Amino acid sequence: MNSNVMKEAQGKMILDSEWVAARSIDVQFTGIQLTTTHPPSTTTTPISPPWMQALVPGTVLATLVKNKLVPDPFYGLGNEAILDIADSGRDYYTFWFFTTFQCKLVGILILLSHVMQFPSLRDMANCLNLLQSVNQNCDLNFRGINYSADVYLNGHKMVLPKGMFRRHSLDVTGILNPNGSNLLAVLVYPPDHPGTIPPQGGQGGDHEIGKDVATQYVEGWDWIAPIRDRNTGIWDEVSISITGPVKLIDPHLVSSFFDNYKRVYLHATTEVDNRSSSAAKCSLNIQGTTELEGSVQLVEHLQTQMLSVPAKSRVQFTFPELFFYKPNLWWPNGMGKQNLYDVVISIDVEGFGESDSWSHLFGFRKIESHIDAATGGRYGCSKSMENQFSYEAVWQEFWITGDVDGRGIPVSNPNGPLDHDLFLFCARDTIKLLRNHASLALWVGGNEQIPPKDINAALKSDLKLHPFFKNVNKDGKNLVDLTPSSPTMNSPGDPSQYLDGTRIYIEGSLWDGFADGEGNFTDGPYEIQNPEDFFKDSFYKYGFNPEVGSVGMSVAATIRATMPSEGWQIPLFNKLSNGYVEEVPNPIWKYHKYIPYSKPTKVHDQIQLYGVAKDLDDFCLKAQLVNYIQYRALLEGWTSHMWSKYTGVLIWKTQNPWTGLRGQFYDHLLDQTAGFYGCRCAAEPIHVQLNLDTYFIEVVNTTSEKLFNMAIEASVWDLDGMCPYYKAHDSFTMLPKQVTPIFEMDYPKSEHPKPVYFLLLKLYDKSDNRVLSRNLYWLHLPGGDYKLLEPYRKQKIPLKITSEIFTKRSNYRIRMHVENISKGPKNETLTCENSSTEHETGWIKRLNRCIGGKNDGLKVSEIKGNDMGVAFFLKFSVHASKKEHKEGEDTRILPVHYSDNYFSLVPGEAMTVEISFEVPQGVTPRVTLQGWNYSEGHTVLEAL
Repeated sequence: MNSNVMKEAQGKMILDSEWVAARSIDVQFTGIQLTTTHPPSTTTTPISPPWMQALVPGTVLATLVKNKLVPDPFYGLGNEAILDIADSGRDYYTFWFFTTFQCKLVGILILLSHVMQFPSLRDMANCLNLLQSVNQNCDLNFRGINYSADVYLNGHKMVLPKGMFRRHSLDVTGILNPNGSNLLAVLVYPPDHPGTIPPQGGQGGDHEIGKDVATQYVEGWDWIAPIRDRNTGIWDEVSISITGPVKLIDPHLVSSFFDNYKRVYLHATTEVDNRSSSAAKCSLNIQGTTELEGSVQLVEHLQTQMLSVPAKSRVQFTFPELFFYKPNLWWPNGMGKQNLYDVVISIDVEGFGESDSWSHLFGFRKIESHIDAATGGRYGCSKSMENQFSYEAVWQEFWITGDVDGRGIPVSNPNGPLDHDLFLFCARDTIKLLRNHASLALWVGGNEQIPPKDINAALKSDLKLHPFFKNVNKDGKNLVDLTPSSPTMNSPGDPSQYLDGTRIYIEGSLWDGFADGEGNFTDGPYEIQNPEDFFKDSFYKYGFNPEVGSVGMSVAATIRATMPSEGWQIPLFNKLSNGYVEEVPNPIWKYHKYIPYSKPTKVHDQIQLYGVAKDLDDFCLKAQLVNYIQYRALLEGWTSHMWSKYTGVLIWKTQNPWTGLRGQFYDHLLDQTAGFYGCRCAAEPIHVQLNLDTYFIEVVNTTSEKLFNMAIEASVWDLDGMCPYYKAHDSFTMLPKQVTPIFEMDYPKSEHPKPVYFLLLKLYDKSDNRVLSRNLYWLHLPGGDYKLLEPYRKQKIPLKITSEIFTKRSNYRIRMHVENISKGPKNETLTCENSSTEHETGWIKRLNRCIGGKNDGLKVSEIKGNDMGVAFFLKFSVHASKKEHKEGEDTRILPVHYSDNYFSLVPGEAMTVEISFEVPQGVTPRVTLQGWNYSEGHTVLEAL
């Protein structure tokens, strides 16, 4: 049986397997012939030319790569050898996609509710015969096609109109064959204006792609090479959905808060489409369910409304509000739990039964956005956080960019895309697709540009706020609360009836509280910085920087996996007459948009601060040290001025859609760089940090809670494992949303400071000795470097690793407890400021004396060593166990989620790291540990 069968309940079948594809000019049959008399085979091996196995969802280029008909564009310079659509013409990348699917299981699920009414219908044949007589409807759905398509199903033609960002739903009730195979062929056309790539490259090539409603980076950008097929293909899900006579369309959920957020209302509106030839008497149901401990589901609300829907008509229905008293609220990551309610809407039709249902995980939260009068920057707060500041702003930009729409000589696409109605249709459909997600904070008209006047005006109107969400002035001062004591008293209309109504619309990413607020290019910079510069008042002038970035070199294993050996050559370091170093990368790195770790005249090479890089492994390890420092300093520098100078920042960028070598937290193979962990450290809601400009230790409290009885411990550790400096400060209080300097870390001013040292900061809640924040720095004296760390690599620091393993089928969760078992010094000369702490032990030792636990069933391994000191820059990896592997072969299992990585432990200190991952079938994983002192790598867990 074909594997394209029912894969979900609720009458939905995902078509994601056994597709074949062929270039249109190589196929001699029409779509009608392909889906009736001359279908290609999808199951024979090999597939008969010109057909080939296809990737759906996917692009034409992805299918060609899968069949090894073009080089891998992600590997080395492979993309340069692929024919560009500008040279080949659009026909070259116009492709047929074909599959077959069975409807038998679909029919059974549709009829289950009817079989009980007809006890004699026990066999499948009778059920399938009944399928034609019951009032069911079948839709063929495409969630994303680029750029247009002709669809043929069982000899019937349908047309999918243009536009990359729109969903398509085709009524195929009278076309679908419920008794056997269905033949589906889709002829996909590329964008109308794929453009050409100028020899010098540039942002968006020749900008012709901006005439279409499609992604603009496909002609190449400063972070990606041109995509040769311009992402032509069926790029999102294809499905068959089955409903009864009445269908639910795009329900909208909104929460509103009253009485100081003690009372919450869930508002819900849905479109209801009656396709039958007679009026339908319906009961429309909504149910809210929350999960208790142990995966127990609690139905909190269940409401039923009766309505009649005229024949062949679509109506909008709004439920009466559902009342919740102090529900579990949704918080941004790091601020609290992401509590979600399973909201289910279903509709029953008299004489039929359940006709359709829809479900969504919904978070109760209210986000507001204001322009701060003091800084001019926009900031956001969520009522689920009681006005707590959030570092993260998840926004959705539409398909306008300054580079492609409105700039250049001559000015390109000054009026945006050619078809403004199409743009707005795609925008509105995208809003309906995304609006129920709690993490979405705001809509933005364009990146570094404003949409054309008519589009901008339409979006402003479409995305106007409901009065429930308009109770704050631009200066951040609260107005009189315009909302009634109950949403049903003098209500200005249900907010779920709006297209959105809950999130602001910003016309462009450099306007209205972002950057200078007036559209000038005041975002960035995007390259290496002196870490201390992030903390200086002169670093950035405006309140909210919507884009700032830095370096993003991958680990050596990724370079070997994505480049031939000539791409393993590290940059040349050319010494300039001004004393700075210029990096000259190899051609493959340059093609992959490598950002150097130096900026002559401003930033000395940050990798060479650690000494001369010997080879690829050495270079990439030192690059991870710099990545960590860069992104931690970037966020900590911003945080140091938060609420006084800055309101927020967005980092450009977190990831690469190809094997790029710039601005990333995880690479194309989904392995995190050290920058990810440096950023995550700095983004803690409660955080202790060192201001690298003033050398004051600061505490950041981004929460809405006042923190009492806090204590800070600062200890310096040298390369001999000694602790020459210790300072503590306790019994202080932290106000909410505040950054407070506590004391100066004055070790560099001491009589004989070491040129390179480690600084460990810990912030405690003294009521229970709980560590609220931990932060370890490696530092050098002003004007110095880290070259003394090179001989430190020979130090053998002993470790003890205790692992606990949890498995569920192919999913693994491992708890690794790592302890630096080298003996620490006695702190007899340490000073303590404003504290009654014991000088000799301090909180570090008192805490670690309490570490222990059961060893029953645990696996224990040790890394031997006789030296004393900091176990520096430890990194876990998960690999597939292989006795033999070729040079350059990548044995990593990816992705893997680590609660922490690239971490360091002072003598006597321990840390627990949670690791979770999924392994391919038949693969045995092993866990390795590497680090600055452990460059050869150690297998600490295997044969799981």
